[in-house]
Amino acid sequence: MDNYDNFIRNEIVTNEKVLGTNKRIIMMDTIIDVLSYNETIELVEKYVNTKTPLHLMGVNADKINELHKNPKLKEIVNSCGIINADGASVILASKFLDKKLPERVAGVDLMQSLVELSAKKGYSVYLLGAKQEVVEKTANVLQERYQNLNICGIRNGYFDSTQWEEIANELNELNPDFIFVGITSPLKEYLIEYLQNRGNKGVFMGVGGSFDVISGNIARAPVWMQKHNLEWLFRVIQEPRRLFKRYFVGNTVFIISVLNEKLSKR
Repeated sequence: MDNYDNFIRNEIVTNEKVLGTNKRIIMMDTIIDVLSYNETIELVEKYVNTKTPLHLMGVNADKINELHKNPKLKEIVNSCGIINADGASVILASKFLDKKLPERVAGVDLMQSLVELSAKKGYSVYLLGAKQEVVEKTANVLQERYQNLNICGIRNGYFDSTQWEEIANELNELNPDFIFVGITSPLKEYLIEYLQNRGNKGVFMGVGGSFDVISGNIARAPVWMQKHNLEWLFRVIQEPRRLFKRYFVGNTVFIISVLNEKLSKR
């Protein structure tokens, strides 16, 4: 077993990349920070104020399943400065495995809280991803919602790897505090790693379909479904062909992984 595997299999690790430390757990070979929603925002702002590069990551059952099949993605995710539990199933699994996480930190909510923080504190924001009309509408909605928000640039997600250098140069020139990336995984993780290696010191956050939700292109689950951890079911009802396998088959795979980890500890 190499040094990386030894590190990843530790029961508890501590993140010391920025001022102070925070407790982290290992669950199914995935590092997750023991952070509440508000603690996450507080820690992210430390990265912004110290101009320390950050890949802000959220993991759910689907992401953890993918890490088991993709070593490169696994290495990128586990090297992120902040890794939140963005899924009710991850929270439930942490309790079952006696590694309790405080609460779910939903990516779409966290993005909007960080945008609100940016408007209040004067941090700049860049939106990268989705269709052109969606990212434009997202920018307009956020600008109307937060009057003092500085959106320093937008770009749609329809580009190939030959244009990554162009994107890196633009971001280095604009130097945004937050870069929200709304493209699919694992491409967004590969892209963020590339952009960080090119020297950008902003906070990168992959936001999945958040642009579609904020722009109104896709409806979000009613609040009562969010509170009862049924947001996944609402999404399946909206896009059954695309999401049925991901949630029903994927959740079965995730449950088996949780049970295997429980049995291995015994």
